[in-house]
Amino acid sequence: MNLLFQHVAITAGVTVRVSVNFMPEQSRVEAGRWFWVYHIRLENNREDTVQLRTRHWRITDSRGMVNVVDGEGVVGETPILAPGQTHDYVSGCELTTNYGAMEGHFTFAQSDGTLFEVAIPFFPLSAPAETI
Repeated sequence: MNLLFQHVAITAGVTVRVSVNFMPEQSRVEAGRWFWVYHIRLENNREDTVQLRTRHWRITDSRGMVNVVDGEGVVGETPILAPGQTHDYVSGCELTTNYGAMEGHFTFAQSDGTLFEVAIPFFPLSAPAETI
């Protein structure tokens, strides 16, 4: 799968790449609902194996309303990444405005149990002007 990852952050040898797309067919603009899908690729460029444990999202809409989402793993998984391995997943976000943004961090564990945070790059959620 060849994707254009528009947003990238590297922390402690783990790369997080994000591609985001507005989904008009899943949005209900007349009801004030806009929907985006985002694809995340995690890359372990470290020399040790790591496991994703938790996620922390800060989702902001164009009115300045902030929704914080914390949880275990990603889409029901806590992937283990050996050196050089990647893990991809897809999820979505619905807003009540046509513009917003997401950012946050993942918490990973090293093989000795030590936890460390990996930044998720800031990325905008922007609907085309004709959907306003």
